[in-house]
Amino acid sequence: MALKAVIIAAGEGKRMRPLTYNRPKVMLPIAVKPILEHLLVEMKQAGIMEFIIVTGYHEEKIKEYFGPGEKWGVNIEYVTQVNQAGTADAVRTVENFVDDRFLVANGDIIVDSKDIKAIAEYPGNSMSLYKVDNPTGLGTVEVEGGFIKRIHEKVENPPSNLANTALYLFTRDVFKAISQTPLSPRDEYELTDSIQWLVDNNIKVAYRELGRWMDTSYPWDLLSVNEYLLADLNSDIHGEVEENAVLKGAVSVGKGSVIRSGSYISGPVVIGEDCVIGPNCYIRASTSVGNRCHIGAAVEIKNSIIMDGSKVPHLSYVGDSVIGEDCNLGAGTKVANLKLNNKEVSIEGKDTGRRKLGVIMGDGVETGINSSINVGTIIGSNSRIGPGTFVSGNLPPKSRVFISKSN
Repeated sequence: MALKAVIIAAGEGKRMRPLTYNRPKVMLPIAVKPILEHLLVEMKQAGIMEFIIVTGYHEEKIKEYFGPGEKWGVNIEYVTQVNQAGTADAVRTVENFVDDRFLVANGDIIVDSKDIKAIAEYPGNSMSLYKVDNPTGLGTVEVEGGFIKRIHEKVENPPSNLANTALYLFTRDVFKAISQTPLSPRDEYELTDSIQWLVDNNIKVAYRELGRWMDTSYPWDLLSVNEYLLADLNSDIHGEVEENAVLKGAVSVGKGSVIRSGSYISGPVVIGEDCVIGPNCYIRASTSVGNRCHIGAAVEIKNSIIMDGSKVPHLSYVGDSVIGEDCNLGAGTKVANLKLNNKEVSIEGKDTGRRKLGVIMGDGVETGINSSINVGTIIGSNSRIGPGTFVSGNLPPKSRVFISKSN
């Protein structure tokens, strides 16, 4: 009987705000594909053909994009988690849809097919771990003799550097454990508590260390993962490249897109479908440009994610930034991405681990001409930034920032 994979994709991903204002976290694009698509493709390459996606927050976005799975040659069923009451509750919803063994994965992780294949072949309960340099802020696991001993959920001083990757192989024993799982201090039913119940009740849970794992917790994590995935990009041109446009390194251009004369693209860069690029713009390495975008004259984009339908038409600079869908940057908009003291950027007390970070911009934002955006700024969806203004900090959705008129 074919092994099914259960993908948990019901949550918003609140730490990803404002990017999750209109979509669940798993639908955020990296290298012009949703995070969830990257996982599904790796699972298919591992031989998994049957999927159950647990949806909830903005589930219509997932269903519209993936449908029954025929585009990927797989079969997808959907189960709704009506109230997002935790990962154990999400697994509880599929009890009547799975067989004796099944995979479970959070929909926001990046893993390799060979690791998925290896854990899928294990006969009993197992979880995947990844050795990290700094386990702070991660769920960590103590192991003994090839099996799980104790799971620690984001404790202050982690006793282990083995991080829980949220990729599991379960038998139906897990449903017994879930039925005995109490609410956590976060008022959720945590899958890690269910696994600990298995261990405490002498039901062995093995583990496997992964060769690759990337987690996306905060908006700036998207940039690191985007850079990582684009490092394996191959050139693939389906659009039109006009004479005197220069493409260096690995550059992928989707069908219907036009790279106009004078554009200089230094890969790895991926450009989606139906885009207009140039003339006379500079797109630098590790940049992803979504579908129906316009990058115009005298614009420079560097190490950034530009989502579908956004326009950076004239005389602007965007570096180390995430620009949401359907944004429009007025001529001369400049994004600062490096502090004068060269120190790492913090956002509201949270260390990003990045020395260069520009703006995290929600959907539908518009900026006026000659506006300036400070290092590490967050701009909520549907905000308006007036001509000649300087913005900094964390702006809530539908903000209006304009220079006061003087007499």
